[in-house]
Amino acid sequence: MSTTVDVLYLARLREAFGTAGEALALPAATGVTVADVLALLRARGGAWAAELAEGRAIRIAVNQTMVAHDAPVRAGDEFAVLPPVTGG
Repeated sequence: MSTTVDVLYLARLREAFGTAGEALALPAATGVTVADVLALLRARGGAWAAELAEGRAIRIAVNQTMVAHDAPVRAGDEFAVLPPVTGG
């Protein structure tokens, strides 16, 4: 059994990954966190590993609320990955 979350890629990440989003199946487990989802995406290698590398400036929103990497992720959540917004 798996947990499915809707992942959205915003701004430059949409172009880097070649998609605006996907339904992502996570292994069935209790206590799945933002960090776990990011690790799963990084494991794909290539642009995923480069853009989501540890130390890269990215923000995560779960259900349209900015969250820390230890925040829980549950079945049916919207998981948005976005680069930080800059202005001038």
